[in-house]
Amino acid sequence: MTKRAALAALTLAMLVPSLSTSIASVAAPTLAVAFDATFAQVQWVVLAYLVAVTALTVVAGHVGDTTGRKRLFLIGIALFGVMSAACAAAPTLGALVAARAGQGVGAAIMMALTVAFVGEAVPRERIGTAMGLLGTVSAVGTALGPPVGGALITAFGWEAIFLLTVPLSAAAFVLAYRYLPDAPKAPRARLSVAVLRDRARATNLLLSAIATTVLMSTLVVGPFYLTGALGLDAAVVGAVMAAGPVVAALGGLPAGRVVDRLGTRRTTALGLGGMAAGCLALATLPESLGVPGYVIPIVVITGSFAQFQAANSTEVVATAPAAGRGAIAGMLALSRQVGLILGTAAMGWVFTTAAGTSDITGATPGDVADALHTTFATGAALMAGALLLATVGRRVLSPMGENVATRV
Repeated sequence: MTKRAALAALTLAMLVPSLSTSIASVAAPTLAVAFDATFAQVQWVVLAYLVAVTALTVVAGHVGDTTGRKRLFLIGIALFGVMSAACAAAPTLGALVAARAGQGVGAAIMMALTVAFVGEAVPRERIGTAMGLLGTVSAVGTALGPPVGGALITAFGWEAIFLLTVPLSAAAFVLAYRYLPDAPKAPRARLSVAVLRDRARATNLLLSAIATTVLMSTLVVGPFYLTGALGLDAAVVGAVMAAGPVVAALGGLPAGRVVDRLGTRRTTALGLGGMAAGCLALATLPESLGVPGYVIPIVVITGSFAQFQAANSTEVVATAPAAGRGAIAGMLALSRQVGLILGTAAMGWVFTTAAGTSDITGATPGDVADALHTTFATGAALMAGALLLATVGRRVLSPMGENVATRV
C-alpha cells in the first residue's frame, strides 16, 4: 500500500504541472477580452510559466539534493497550489502573469523531483514501469488541458482553470507528506562536474532533446498540413491531432514494461528507429492518401517516442548517483524543454522556409505538402543520427548493457 500511495503521489505531482502547461493556452481569447489586452500580452500567461519551468528545473533538482528532496518537493507542491489560487484571484493581467511565473517555479520543483523520487519510491526492477506510467500521465495531462479548459471556461469562467489545480495540489501534498520516503541529503553537495561530464549520461540527455524536438514538430506542422493541404476544418483537425496524445497515453505504461523486460538500450534503439521510420513515411507522403496516410506515421512516431522516453528516463534515473539524482532529473526535464523550444522554433523555421512564405495560411496546398516533406526529411535525418549515436556511438562511450542493472 505504501509503495502504491507513494507512486500515486508522484503521479499526481506529474499530472498537475502537465495539465497546467496546456490548459492556459485555450484561455487566451477569453483573457484578452477580460483584461482588454492584446494577443502578445496575453501570451505571457503561457510564456511566464514555461520560462520559469525551463530556467529552474536543474536548479530545483540540485537544491533538492542539497536540502532534502521531500522537504523541497512539499514546498513546490504548496507553492503551486497557492499560486493557482492567486491566478484565479488576479485582478490584473500583470498579476496573473506574476502568479503564473510563481506556478512555474512550483512546477519546476515538482517535475524535477518527481523523476528523482522514482529511485527511492519504486523497487529497482519496476523503475521502467514507473517511468512509463509517469510518461502516460504527462501525456494525458497535456492532452486534457485544452478540452477541460474549454469546458471549464464555458461553464464557470477563466478563473476555473486555475482553481481546478488547487484541490489536486492539496491531494498531492497529503500523499507526498504521508508516503514519500525521506531521501538522504548532502548539506555541502555541489553539482559535480564529473557527473555532468559523464559521456553516457550526456548522450541520454542529447537523445532526449533530439527526440522531443522531432515530436514537437508534429504538433507545430500538423495543423497547417491538415488545413492547408488536405482542406480540413478546425473540428476535424482537432480530432486528427488527438491521435498522437491518445497513443502516448495508452502506450506509456506498456512501454515501461517493455523496458523492464528488454532493457534500456534495446528499447531506446527500438523507439528511435520507429521515430525515424515514421518521419521517413511523412517525408514521402502522397497527398492522395489523405488523413489515414497522415495519421498512421504520426501514431508510429508518437508510440515510438513513448517507448524511447520510458527507456531513456529509466536509464538516466537508475544510473544517477543518489547524491545527484535530483539535479540529473532536472537536467532530463531541461533537455525535454529545450526540445520543445527547438521543435517549435527550428522545425517551424524549416517548415516556413520550405513553403517559401512566413504566412503559411497563404501558401498553396502543394507548397504546404512540400514543406511537410522537407520538415520530416529533416526529422528523419535527426532521428537517424540519434539512432546511430544510441547504438554505434555508445559502444565507444560505455559498454552496451542489456538492462539497467549492468550500468549501475
